[in-house]
Amino acid sequence: MQAEILCIYELQLMKKYIKLFDFKQKVDYKIEILSGLTVALALVPEAMAFALIAGLSPLTGLYAAFVMAFVTSIFGGRPGMISGATGAIAVVVVTLAKDYGVEYVFAAVVLSGIIQFLAGALKLGKLMRLVPHPVIFGFVNGLAVIIFMSQLEQFKDADGNWLSGTNLYILLALVLTTMLIIWGLPKLTRAVPASLVSILVIFAITYFLGIDTKTVGDISSISGGFPPFHIPAIPINWETFMVILPYAGIMAGVGLIESLLTLNIVDEITETRGKSNKEAMAQGAANLLSGFFSGMGGCAMIGQSLINVSNGARARLSGIIASSALLAFVMFGAPVIELLPMAALTGLMIMVSIGTFEWASFKTIKRMPKSDVLVMVLVTLVTVFLHNLALAVLVGVIIAALVFAWDNAKRIRARKSIDENGVKHYEIYGPLFFGSTALFNDKFDVANDPDEIVIDFYESRVVDMSAIEALNKITERYQKVDKKVHLKHLSPDCRRLLQNADEIIDVNIIEDPTYKVLANE
Repeated sequence: MQAEILCIYELQLMKKYIKLFDFKQKVDYKIEILSGLTVALALVPEAMAFALIAGLSPLTGLYAAFVMAFVTSIFGGRPGMISGATGAIAVVVVTLAKDYGVEYVFAAVVLSGIIQFLAGALKLGKLMRLVPHPVIFGFVNGLAVIIFMSQLEQFKDADGNWLSGTNLYILLALVLTTMLIIWGLPKLTRAVPASLVSILVIFAITYFLGIDTKTVGDISSISGGFPPFHIPAIPINWETFMVILPYAGIMAGVGLIESLLTLNIVDEITETRGKSNKEAMAQGAANLLSGFFSGMGGCAMIGQSLINVSNGARARLSGIIASSALLAFVMFGAPVIELLPMAALTGLMIMVSIGTFEWASFKTIKRMPKSDVLVMVLVTLVTVFLHNLALAVLVGVIIAALVFAWDNAKRIRARKSIDENGVKHYEIYGPLFFGSTALFNDKFDVANDPDEIVIDFYESRVVDMSAIEALNKITERYQKVDKKVHLKHLSPDCRRLLQNADEIIDVNIIEDPTYKVLANE
């Protein structure tokens, strides 16, 4: 009776929040519901596997998947995107769980949620604009390879040996049949998600023909109750805080990077625009609640998100259905779900990896600058071999920034001319910043220049403190030989930068007697 009341209450909440938070678009309820059920089935084995990787109970992963998916589906900035327990988070918490226990994991998840929520509240989600497209290409391709490689474990027996003989042929046949249905059914009809049909067909084949193959139940039991509210049982002191802080910080960073990159990918597929800061706050709230409801935490899942959007789901309802169905599986449907063949879910995830990979990146390699190709390949390799998505993105962004700085450092030019009054003009082209100051200094001939010179920044910009120091040095060199320097056409932001640095660096002469300073008019 209590379970029935709980389900009715959840449905009422779902209807309420769908009206309040869904985007203003027509919702295909049939597609949303069926896609949500498909995603729920795909969430089960991954959530269990990631929990086991972290050395935790499978229910810890399932509870995290439910809370993450439910909260972010309602409050997140990207309808249709699915969150849950992920491998990236599992890799971070494995050491914490081993050395200190599960209670410290829950505390770290709560703290990471607070950090993520603050990041969203401070509108730091816009920093994702700094991630170049080659980095996203490399991240997506690496993630596709990881998804594919993770499915190879299904082709091993309990002792870790590769399957052979009849068992291998049966598994291959089931996996290929799943892939064939997912590939071919949309060409005939899109009335129902092909991925859900494939799972049901493979389940029917194995059940009615009595085929002996690995099932979800062979991994572990998923039977459980509603996620219990639980305050982490840890000492409340500074030492404990310093133990969990590094893990919480890494979890928050990894989770935000993976979530916001997934948001960008779904944006491109659906040709709509999500809200990164809102998503960051939703991820934070979800992780905070996950830690209090016995979950291991998580972030956006690109595989399940792509399953969802490829099925045609575009609204929040699919994610709410997926999370609610997952909870129903745990509370009521465990005996049935545990009979699902892993071959069907393996075939589904392989098709996801194929769909995730940016095959177009091969076509553009010859057209892309070599530096962009290097960044894309490097990010892919770091993602695949280190399984550290945050590090991969960080490496890619740093290399791309260095390449950009190097390219711009070489672009600074100076056109020289002497007017009828004998004044020498240096017309500077390109940004003046730390990378271009050396070339900038080489442009001037202090000894042989006339008594008065003009440095014109109409086509340039003073960017940083290194640029100010370069201006200071060049004016000092001219002053030592009693020559006068005029700085012309400094934009308002450049002038402000020079004025702000006036107490630190002595910028000698700033004049603009002839021309108006470049303004916003």
